Amino acid sequence: MGAGYPSRVTSTEDFATYIAGLPRILAGAAALFRDAAGRVLLVEPNYREGWALPGGTIESDDGETPRQGARRETLEEIGLDRDLGRLLAVDWVYRPTWPPLVAYLYDGGVLTDDEFKAIRLQEEELLSWRLVPREELAEYLPGTLGHRVLAALDALADGAGTAELENGHRVG
Repeated sequence: MGAGYPSRVTSTEDFATYIAGLPRILAGAAALFRDAAGRVLLVEPNYREGWALPGGTIESDDGETPRQGARRETLEEIGLDRDLGRLLAVDWVYRPTWPPLVAYLYDGGVLTDDEFKAIRLQEEELLSWRLVPREELAEYLPGTLGHRVLAALDALADGAGTAELENGHRVG
């Protein structure tokens, strides 16, 4: 079947049955913020171990786009409402027993000292934030997310287009 809706769906019930039978894919979006020295802004969630980027689940049922989701999550999590730059990476993440995840990573830009001072953490979800140099990112972001962030930094540095990734690794 093609990427569109089927032409033989004749009722709301048929459509609901069709949709219920489709594979499930989760979608998330985040922003990559840096300081003038190139360090990456990471946040520490209180609901799991480790560190992350400002971002989260795209509310696609409400019509939210990946870019809108990254901006909304940034505002909610760290209190900054900024236009985001270009799409740096798209990552297809698959783990057995989990639905696949499509993760979008946008350029949040270089923040000023005043913007860092304006950060207000969403206390319901976050414990702290910090700036981490590239060479230490693997310590804070092991696995797929760490690879995604490094690929995004490479895309920024070399001016290449969006990095297409699978489980954090470049495709092709």
